[in-house]
Amino acid sequence: MIRIYSFLKIYILLLAAVLTTVAVLAQETRQLAIGKPQAVADLKTTDGAALVNAKWYVQPAHIRTMDFNLPGPQKGGGDALPLYPTGDAVKTNTLHPQFGAADFNTGFLEIKPTELENRQGNGLLSFVWYKVDLVIPAKIGTLTTTGVTVVFEVVADDYSEIWVNGKQMQGFGQTGNGVIAGYNSRNRVLLTDNAKAGETFSIAILGINGCMGKLPDNYIWIRNAVVDFYKDGLPTNSSWKDIGKIFSIDPKLNTIIPPGTKVEKIADGFSFTEGPVWHPDGYLLFSDPNTNTIYRYNPKNHNVTVYMSHSGYTGADIGEYGQPGSNGLTIDKEGRLIVAQHGNRRIIRHEKKGPVTILADKIDGKRFNSPNDVLLKSDGSVYFTDPPYGLPGFYTDKRRETDWQGIYMIRNGKVQLVSKDLGGPNGLAFSPDEKYFYVTNWDIRNIHSTKTIWRYEVQPDGSLKNGKIFFDFNFTEDEEALDGLKIDKEGNLFISAPGGLWILSAEGKLLGKIVTPERPANLAWGDDGKTLYLTAHTSIYKLRVNTGGKFSWE
Repeated sequence: MIRIYSFLKIYILLLAAVLTTVAVLAQETRQLAIGKPQAVADLKTTDGAALVNAKWYVQPAHIRTMDFNLPGPQKGGGDALPLYPTGDAVKTNTLHPQFGAADFNTGFLEIKPTELENRQGNGLLSFVWYKVDLVIPAKIGTLTTTGVTVVFEVVADDYSEIWVNGKQMQGFGQTGNGVIAGYNSRNRVLLTDNAKAGETFSIAILGINGCMGKLPDNYIWIRNAVVDFYKDGLPTNSSWKDIGKIFSIDPKLNTIIPPGTKVEKIADGFSFTEGPVWHPDGYLLFSDPNTNTIYRYNPKNHNVTVYMSHSGYTGADIGEYGQPGSNGLTIDKEGRLIVAQHGNRRIIRHEKKGPVTILADKIDGKRFNSPNDVLLKSDGSVYFTDPPYGLPGFYTDKRRETDWQGIYMIRNGKVQLVSKDLGGPNGLAFSPDEKYFYVTNWDIRNIHSTKTIWRYEVQPDGSLKNGKIFFDFNFTEDEEALDGLKIDKEGNLFISAPGGLWILSAEGKLLGKIVTPERPANLAWGDDGKTLYLTAHTSIYKLRVNTGGKFSWE
């Protein structure tokens, strides 16, 4: 069904939005506030350790020789590259004891909190295990601990790794939060964001002497060890808590986004954020195509780290590109990251053992323009859009090899062109039952860009037919892009369009609009599936949505 609203009608409906948004825009701030905890237990002091009934233990770790194998092929076939320990036998080294081994806890000796500055290890290439067991008290000082956020922080001389109750956060680009944070750097891990009196934690810390390439003539010791308690969660900038406006045009929006819902800003300082996807390990990945980077946002501690640099292009002419990096991201059912690379003009998949698989880089021998957004169907088929917006010269770029802007499908290893109807295909999504395929069309070949949403019928073989305009956004005056698109579990559409994030019903009825200080370029479902994360130019925003959506890997 095609729904076309006149500009006058929309202008009247949203006049209040424009007027009240001015104040919101003025409140934008760029720095994450550094707050203080409401209570602290200093685990290096007798009194501080007693607050959480902390008991400290230490044992040395040693390098041992062991049998292993050189890289070889996967047993039973599979990956052709020699990635697995199936090759020739070889002698190598291991650290003993290993965390989690049967004998890990047998060698610990209890020490006093005041002895943490005593030098441990034998110096030079040296490793030491520390362990601290603690209990959340009912109160610490005047603070009742029920429901509070609790963080453990340690600074080891020189490096530290941390495991909490047998687990460690690991991932590409991870710094701190359990893995090594840096030379004599603080390493912080979230113990809980919903504390309960009597809850116990066993924390293992591996101290490492460094720098290892030129070992110092010193030993290992603990510079700082504390437990911080935050009454209202980890501190963020208070002006970020309510930084957007939600405008209802149809009462149905109130059942999708409850009245009173706040839009929250969670990070900023980027160049241009795009392509978000929720990782099954509990964090958000997103691209900055301008800076050729994929970032990771951890919602539990608000940390943003570089997940992958040079994510889309390493060519010598990179300086000519405005957006050389990765754009759209998705994750398959095996947890592998699939990336649309602008500069490299291809769709790739990062395998768990490290190699990159090129899923698509040509059609009939011709290179793609600049793959933009990428989508997974439940059967594993990959769909992507290919406008020229990642090329320096867009439509007139000398590097172009196709004379169309296609929508493609990768199915059973074969790349197929499924549509070349559109001048600027961009964001894409399936209806919940996968009977319909939606795509945003931002065609800027003319003086005034074309901004329409198209809907196709999905065939049993994954191909598309009967493409028609589903909704026309040409009533908007702004020449900003018609960009990212997501659909909730009820079939409602959330569209990045000029002026904000617009919401349409499955029937194509305009329900409302979300206005943030920067226009969202793309979006993703996260957390429990009911948080909508928005990538918007220099910042990331989020809000809660009743209906929620489906993850790419479900």
